[in-house]
Amino acid sequence: MVTQAHQSEEAVRIDKWLWAARFYKTRALAKEMVNGGKVHYNGQRVKCSKTAEIGARIKLRQGYDEKEIVIKKISGIRQSATVAQTLYEETADSIKKRETNAEARRLNILNNPAPDGKPDKKQRRQLLRIKEY
Repeated sequence: MVTQAHQSEEAVRIDKWLWAARFYKTRALAKEMVNGGKVHYNGQRVKCSKTAEIGARIKLRQGYDEKEIVIKKISGIRQSATVAQTLYEETADSIKKRETNAEARRLNILNNPAPDGKPDKKQRRQLLRIKEY
């Protein structure tokens, strides 16, 4: 039987580490993201079977955000969020980039609000004329 302390020190696949670090809800989703090219390990696309190593840089996408992290600890066991946050450290550039992107998205929503309702018959005809050139 493998103990938790021993489990955290042995080699762990990158998809399992991403799941244990709580970047993805399931291992299947983590595997899908790695295979889909959404995860880059030290600047290159990887396969799920790649072993996670301390000090490696990982760039991954989560929704609209792209994060760049450095692995601090290795664990294949999914634990609480506070423990999972000790497994990695996000780079300062990544944090700054995410904040500026979030601000840009927020401003875009404020500048281009959704219409209050459906266009009426006259507005629909105008839209059709515009689309037809």
